[in-house]
Amino acid sequence: MIPAPFEYVRPGSIDEAVTMLGQAGEDAKLLAGGQSLLPVLRLRLAYPSTVVDLGRVPELRGVRDDGSHIVIGAMTTHDEVLRDPLVAEHAPLIAQTTQTVADPQVRHRGTFGGALAHADPAGDLGAVALALDVEFVANGPGGPRTIAASDFFQDYLTTALSPDEILTAIRVPKLGAGWSSHYEKFNRVAQAWSIVGVAALVRRENGHIAEARIGLTNMGNTPLRASAVESALAGASLDAVGAAAEHAAEGTNPPSDLSGQADYREHLARVLTKRAVLSAAGA
Repeated sequence: MIPAPFEYVRPGSIDEAVTMLGQAGEDAKLLAGGQSLLPVLRLRLAYPSTVVDLGRVPELRGVRDDGSHIVIGAMTTHDEVLRDPLVAEHAPLIAQTTQTVADPQVRHRGTFGGALAHADPAGDLGAVALALDVEFVANGPGGPRTIAASDFFQDYLTTALSPDEILTAIRVPKLGAGWSSHYEKFNRVAQAWSIVGVAALVRRENGHIAEARIGLTNMGNTPLRASAVESALAGASLDAVGAAAEHAAEGTNPPSDLSGQADYREHLARVLTKRAVLSAAGA
């Protein structure tokens, strides 16, 4: 199908983008990599009056060191994130997960910030953002503000961003010594959305798990933290991982669809959590 008519603007800076977005009104859409927006436009599931293309805003691209954090520009492509040495050193979970996103064509066009702002609960990066406790930087008419990952995802395809705000960067805390990570997902074919995914961060001390952070993909209307598993893993030996993983579905509300019923996803969450934690722990 052919999209409905819309105005097209292409700002050259963040300030110009915020201005253009404000002038366009609440039904405007931001174009990042286009991997989610363009299919929606073609199917006429969205009728924006204006599309604001962020492709020529240089401040939105790249990864930089910012002391205790690394900062990933929202328009940095998945492929750029995957290959970045700062990401590999300080946030390998992001690289591990990004490697599983769709296929090389999508990873070369899709953007890190665009995927997170789209907020599809079946998308892999939301669970990673929660596990890493990232901070989202948004720019609007009032200037920049920071949003904690725990506050960012509010409902299905809904974030804490206001209609007149642009996600500009993601601040990722550098993990200290002793942390390891793994992302485990289950899908029907390589390019498909996750039926369930698990992002695991583990810190070990004296042969035990001192601390764990677990993010869940596609187990509710938003990405989720598996807090019951995290509590059960604190101070546990590797022999106790299986029992802790049995709590993975607690507090979740997984969908039932053609890819799997809710009880099947609950089962997958338990199985994949055990695999992810053991892999992260090097077992």
